[in-house]
Amino acid sequence: MEVTKSKFGTHHNNEVTQYTLSNDNGMVVKIMDFGATITSITVPNSDGSHDELVCGFEKFESYFSEEYKNNAPYFGSVVGRYSSQIKDSKFTLNGKEYLLAANCGNNNLHGGAVGFDKKMWESEIQMNGDKVGVKMSLLSTDLEEGFPGNVKVFCFYSLDNDNVLSVRYLASTDADTPLSLTNHTYFNLSGFTNSIENHTVTVEAAKKLEIDHTGAATGKVVDLEGQVDDLRFTQKIVDLHAKMNDGFEHYFIFDKNNFELEQVAEFQCAEKNRSLTVFTSEPGMLFYTGKYTSDALQRETGEQYGKYRGFCCETHRYPNGMNISNSPKSITKKEEDFQSETIFKFSF
Repeated sequence: MEVTKSKFGTHHNNEVTQYTLSNDNGMVVKIMDFGATITSITVPNSDGSHDELVCGFEKFESYFSEEYKNNAPYFGSVVGRYSSQIKDSKFTLNGKEYLLAANCGNNNLHGGAVGFDKKMWESEIQMNGDKVGVKMSLLSTDLEEGFPGNVKVFCFYSLDNDNVLSVRYLASTDADTPLSLTNHTYFNLSGFTNSIENHTVTVEAAKKLEIDHTGAATGKVVDLEGQVDDLRFTQKIVDLHAKMNDGFEHYFIFDKNNFELEQVAEFQCAEKNRSLTVFTSEPGMLFYTGKYTSDALQRETGEQYGKYRGFCCETHRYPNGMNISNSPKSITKKEEDFQSETIFKFSF
């Protein structure tokens, strides 16, 4: 196993570094310190070639193309301070109302106009015996994007020889604040030879949050028993899309009532004999099948992106959680630490 680093670009006179994590099985993960962003995950084929499994780009400048900025898919980035949509871009905390940027209709999405995905993170290589990785850190100052408190955030990426990619977060704040971090990688286990509709999916969730017409969670919990979008039984994504006449943008509430690391989802691509198993400490996951991703986007090496060409497993606190009663740990208290881990285990 090894980890190397190289210059990936320049942003506002700051050098952007890309880290390359490699294990002994030929799996390679690339991460840049702009947005703490996963730019590439490749795995080997039997003939020695490699397939790309995630949406991203070979050049830093491609993340600033007009097509990418207009579509804003957040390929591979860490989003924060708060994941998903906040209704009407406001919340009340400790008796005070806070107003946020409305960057998704009237709602606030993924931290606002300049969220964690658009920040330069401090970064350094980490070696830990049986793992290779990178540590990234960021200071989000009081009232940045409208959120209270100075928040110090750490994101730890690591890769091992079991083909496990771990994404772990640790944060502390000097004032009560909403905090919900996730990684926004889009996966395609076929290596983009096909859409993700040929994958099967299983999600260990008997309930989901109701989402209103604006895309924000209402707080109502919906029982999935007998519903088309009950994913506790393995199904092919294309069949689910056909039954729903739509793609997924669902926040599933996992069948666990703690913040322990547990298996929550599995995806399989039979044609390539590959699978991805997801474990998380988070209470739920926004499962998104890329129904709004622009068909104009593709990697410089030719992998075609677009509608249903990549799926996201956004493991995080309840969307709009600070405006929902009994939303678990949507507010991180001054005296508390925010902790979260999600594991992506690949089989190929």
